[in-house]
Amino acid sequence: MKWLNDIGLAVLRIGSGLGMATHGYPKVFDGIEGFTGAVESMGFPFPLFFAWAAALSEFVGGILLALGVFTRTCAVLICGTMFVAAFIRHGGDPFSRKELALLYLIVTLALAIMGGGRLAVEQLWKK
Repeated sequence: MKWLNDIGLAVLRIGSGLGMATHGYPKVFDGIEGFTGAVESMGFPFPLFFAWAAALSEFVGGILLALGVFTRTCAVLICGTMFVAAFIRHGGDPFSRKELALLYLIVTLALAIMGGGRLAVEQLWKK
């Protein structure tokens, strides 16, 4: 029965991690300028820094989350990014606009609490 929990965690990790990476990819490789403008419009100081922090947490953090490497750390970073997306960027928008960010926030919060499970790459390091 314990293995079913680990399989479930792996499904959550891989699905949410790859999904996050696909959201971060264009920010990292297709130009950060537009995203920096969006971050600046939210009132963040040092918008270029925070744009890169968010983009890398989505892209690199998503890949590492999918693999199960530094699962809890990556999940917490993605949680922060999705919190900003849901409650600041889309704060005044209808639920349908913030739904995806909230979903990623909830899934990565659960992974931050539970960890990656026995099927995570980081478990190989412990042996």
